[in-house]
Amino acid sequence: MVPQVIKGQEPQVKGEESKPGKPAHTARSKRVRPYALTGGRTRSRYHLLVETLVSVPRYDPMLSEALMPESKALYERARGQMSIAELSALLSIPLGVVRVLISDLATQGAVLIHPTAHAFRDDRNVLERILRGLRELPV
Repeated sequence: MVPQVIKGQEPQVKGEESKPGKPAHTARSKRVRPYALTGGRTRSRYHLLVETLVSVPRYDPMLSEALMPESKALYERARGQMSIAELSALLSIPLGVVRVLISDLATQGAVLIHPTAHAFRDDRNVLERILRGLRELPV
């Protein structure tokens, strides 16, 4: 598709609608390499296990609009407490990329990383959610 450019507005993909005064958000191509999404980084600032739970303590719609598409999707999904594995599976984003982007969001104070120590060791609900998330990971 060829973008249509209207004077004074962001380019818009033909057939896509946007609200007046707001640019149309387009999904990023599947051809974008994972290292491009993380700026070449492969390690996160935090030790994030697949079972690590994250949530958004105070949702900020302005921050959400300012994030790149993948970070925005993670931020929106983390409004309800979710594990790193669940986020990766639900959004079809590689696990390493999710770790780096969640780490960036945590550094900004946008998401809260919950402790993973033995506190959740015997919580059957958490273990079932982790197992479900792992089963949904793309192969």
